[in-house]
This record gives sequence, C-alpha cells and structure tokens, in this order.
Amino acid sequence: MVSTKIIARKDKKNSNNEVPLFIRLTAKRKSNYISLGININIDYWDDKAMQVKRGHPNMARINNFLTTQLADLQSKAIESETKIKNDTTTVKKLLKGNEKVDFLKFFKESNDKLLAKDKINSHRRANSVYIKIKDYVGDNILYFEDINVKWLTDYEFYLTTTKKNAPNTVYTEMKAIRKIINLAINEDAITMVKSPFSKYKLKWEQVDKNYLTEGELLALDTLILPSGSCMQVHRDIYIFAAYTGGLRISDIFQLRWRDIDGEKVSLKTQKTGSVVSIKLPNKSKEILAKYKSYGASHNSYVFPILSKYENLDNETERLRVISAANSYVNKDLTKLAKLACIDKHIHFHTSRHTFATRALRKGMRIEYVSKLLGHSNIKTTQIYTKIVNEELDKAMDVFND
Repeated sequence: MVSTKIIARKDKKNSNNEVPLFIRLTAKRKSNYISLGININIDYWDDKAMQVKRGHPNMARINNFLTTQLADLQSKAIESETKIKNDTTTVKKLLKGNEKVDFLKFFKESNDKLLAKDKINSHRRANSVYIKIKDYVGDNILYFEDINVKWLTDYEFYLTTTKKNAPNTVYTEMKAIRKIINLAINEDAITMVKSPFSKYKLKWEQVDKNYLTEGELLALDTLILPSGSCMQVHRDIYIFAAYTGGLRISDIFQLRWRDIDGEKVSLKTQKTGSVVSIKLPNKSKEILAKYKSYGASHNSYVFPILSKYENLDNETERLRVISAANSYVNKDLTKLAKLACIDKHIHFHTSRHTFATRALRKGMRIEYVSKLLGHSNIKTTQIYTKIVNEELDKAMDVFND
C-alpha cells in the first residue's frame, strides 16, 4: 500500500524561516519525495491538517492547490498499485516519468503555483502564452514529446502569420515554452534528456529605442495645457520619470508621499522587486510641489491617477487598473508629441530611454545609470552607450562639410 502525505521539509528551511512543501510517497517503510514548488513560512504550516494556517495572505489559494495536487497523486498511486509492485521509487517513476505528460496540463499547474505564490504579474504573462498555445492546439492533447524542432518552427510560423506577432513577441512566447520544458526536466516530470531548444534557436531583433533630445524634452515640458487636466498630469509624470531615474509607469502610478523624504524617492519596484533610492533633481522637486496639496496624507498617491479606484489591495484588480491607465497615458502622449512638434512616436517607456541617454551624455558612469534603472545586468544598459556613441560619431561629421 502506497501512502501519500504533504510535508514541510524542515531540514531545508532557509534564512527567511521558509520551508519547501513536498508530497511524500511511502511504501514498505521506504519514502520518496515529489516537490510541490512552494515555500511557506514554517509558522503558518499545520502538519496535522497538511494545510496553511489562517492568517497567511494566500491561505485559500495555496490550500486549494495542495488539495488538488494530493488528490491527483493519490488517484494515480491507487491506479499504479494494480500494475506494479509497491515500492516508492517505481511508483514515482510511473507517476512522473514513464507515461506521456500533457504539456498544457503541466503548464497550467505551473501557472497555478505562480498564483499560489501571489506572483500575479508573472501568472498574467505566462497565462497569455498558455492561452495562445491552447488555441493553436485546439481539442488535441499536446504531449511534451510532441514538441520538437518542427513543432516549434510550425508554431513560430503560426504566431508570425496568423497572430501577426512581431519577432520579439515570438521570442518572448518561445522563451516561455523553453522555461516550462526545462522546469519539467528539472522536476523529473518528463524523461526528456535534451530540450528541443538545443537545436531550435530563439531569435531576438534589436529595435531602436526612441528617446527625446534636450530640445524635445523642453518643448514637451513648456507646453501650456489646461490646469488639472488629465493631459497635463500625463505630461508631468512623463517629465518626472525622464528626470527621476527613468521610473516605470507602474511605479509612478503607485508612488505615495511616504516614499519621498524631500530629497530622495525610495521604493520597491513592481516589475523586479528591486529597491531603488534616487536623489530628486530640481525639476522633479518642482513637479512634486505642484501636486503636494495641503493636508495630503502620508499614504496618499502623489499623482491623482489611482486615487479614484477602489479595491486596489487586490493585486489582480490593481494590475488591471494600471494597464488601462497606462493605455490612456500613451494615447495622450501621442497627442502631446504632435502639440510639441515632436516627430517621433513616444509612449511612456520612452521617458526611461530619455533618462538613460541624457544621463550618459552628461557623463554619468554606466554602472550608476544601470543601478538607477534597476537593471540586473549591465549588458541591458549598454545599448544606451551605443546610442550615445552613435550620436558622437554623427557629430564628428561636421569636419566633412
């Protein structure tokens, strides 16, 4: 008889007092373990109930996931006992390696783990990839072993022609598929020794990064706009970002007065979770002064964009609102560029490019620019060095006149 139980591996506790959760398979006094891919603070774990205790912010979500996983594995274990002898190693092989594994089912389970860990943004991006593949496959089952170089090439063609995806969007989709395959290999969910991506090469196209020159930034900044209008607010947050370390729009939307001490803005970024601390230049202070109303609370938003919305403690709702507000800002920026006679397609992210190129032109060291932008790798920042160097090369052409 094979018994199953969810356990917290206290022998693997990390420095944050978190332990990984496993399903333990036991037969003939021998045990084997299958990782559930979730870490939990040991203070919130109930060994007897095999559940997360009340008080944990994701209690319901995680417990639902654990119940589903345990029931599925128990069902497979019972089925396996009629086919093989009772030893956990053989059972584990049967459950995880000796049968065809449904790619989309595994993908969904991986996405469910992201939700259980409250990684809403990561779940949203991964789920969009999952939905596209599901639409492509239709009613057919896609097994891991079906995903070979030909399948990847055919799917790339589908994304390019039917879905009209740009090359870098296709790159992102394929990268997500590669991640799931590697995850399945690492977790012994499949017996595939080598990923098809060892032969299929991901293709990334370097795209030009639009940015504003000093003159264009000044033209945008000095536009006379109706006081208190949405267009004025959208212009101001763009200028603020271009001066304040190229902050992303999601971080500026959620910026509160508690994040500003008068001289610096310090916050944990939404996209990467990195903490940035940026000294405020005079232009940034000038913009903040415009929005600092008398009696504004410590927890009030700096810019009046999310203030009218409720239920923003719910991350799914907050991300939906931020996405909609981002689209609105970008529509206004297209209009603002025309009003300022800027012959470029600008969207909010170009404020980030503008900050980086201006900082390098003014002599800031690339390591500092990289740190302020919150890049995890300086190679990401080096594209801006190339832009500035190309400008210098063009400037030298004056000697050819």
